[in-house]
Amino acid sequence: MTDIAAEFPPLDRADRPRASGRERVLVVACLTSSLVNFRYDILREIARRAEVLACAPDDDPETVEILRGIGVGFQRIPMDRVGASPLADLRTLAALVRICRSFRPDVIFPYTMKPIIYGCLAARVTGVPRRVPMCTALGYVYVDPEPGLRLRVLRWISTMLYRVALPGVQEMLIYNEGDRRTFLRHRLMPVTIPLSRVPGSGINLECFPQVPVPEGPPVFLMVARLLRMKGVPEYVAAARAIKRRFPDARCQLVGPFDDNPTSIHPEELERYVAEGCIEYLGTTRDIRPYLARASVFVLPSHCEGISRSVLEAMSTGRAIVTTDGIGCAEPILEGKTGFVVPVGNAEALADAMAKFAEDPALAASMGAAARRHAEETFDVNKVNRILLGKLGLGHIPPRDPVPARAATPEPA
Repeated sequence: MTDIAAEFPPLDRADRPRASGRERVLVVACLTSSLVNFRYDILREIARRAEVLACAPDDDPETVEILRGIGVGFQRIPMDRVGASPLADLRTLAALVRICRSFRPDVIFPYTMKPIIYGCLAARVTGVPRRVPMCTALGYVYVDPEPGLRLRVLRWISTMLYRVALPGVQEMLIYNEGDRRTFLRHRLMPVTIPLSRVPGSGINLECFPQVPVPEGPPVFLMVARLLRMKGVPEYVAAARAIKRRFPDARCQLVGPFDDNPTSIHPEELERYVAEGCIEYLGTTRDIRPYLARASVFVLPSHCEGISRSVLEAMSTGRAIVTTDGIGCAEPILEGKTGFVVPVGNAEALADAMAKFAEDPALAASMGAAARRHAEETFDVNKVNRILLGKLGLGHIPPRDPVPARAATPEPA
């Protein structure tokens, strides 16, 4: 059997004397890049008030260096993000138990499914005083109303794991009403634990300034991992219809392939591009230039927490077309900042997109309203104050600020 301790050695800093009066916060993620792309601002604020160690599985030197620049330590952990191997998950749990015993956190702040389950289990075993998990989205395991045998088994296992891991947590943070209902319907944790909605990860309005909508034929942009659950097939079908009605319109797609079970295969994407209905622009670590060149942002996803890519588009001043899937419409003011269509309905999606081709002024007016909504509701500074309070750190005076950094986001 692999020696976990040898593969992931303990941090020297964990055994050093605790900084004077400073609490320790352990953050657990399933994707190293997400610590910067989605959590940079809150990690920066936590690090001004506490000693912070972030854990994630990927070897990502650029992210680690950025974290170091804001005073956040990093430790790799073994974690199979989408796999279902019990042995692999036991390795994850063992590594997190060891880190909890070594780092001795006062607070653990895990987000997404596996970090929540195994981070909270490790914290429960080792007696971490405050456990505040954040469910950014329950995901495909709980979305399908008619799951097959494999998904039913996976759902049952996930439910049992949540029920074992979550007793004793102080509060479960969630992004949307749909996930709140799912937590209650499946009894994923004791009813005595508060379920509190927070407005997503927030958006840094300075990093994503408002940009005028370009003139000319509409340019539709979808940014997401290339998954069926993100609505890529519906977007392609809608793009076909739009190109037939409005030949000058452009439908662009940005995002990486993924090892998720609902992933689009490269050969399938090549066929879509060969048809001429969409333009695949690859992947990027900075989506802002693509947003600046787009007229309207489209995300026909089947479920989200609160989509970070939608918040980025709103901050840039782009109208949104999305679905009524769980969490997808949370940031949208229907008819004011965008349109919401039935999930899985490519025809309705195309009809909503067509409105922007029929009325060239609509993208600018809705985009301006989207920016105002982002300022009023999703400003990252407002969201961070909420999260600091939930973590029990809101009363701690911050140290001298670390200079803010322009985020380099990736698709959600």
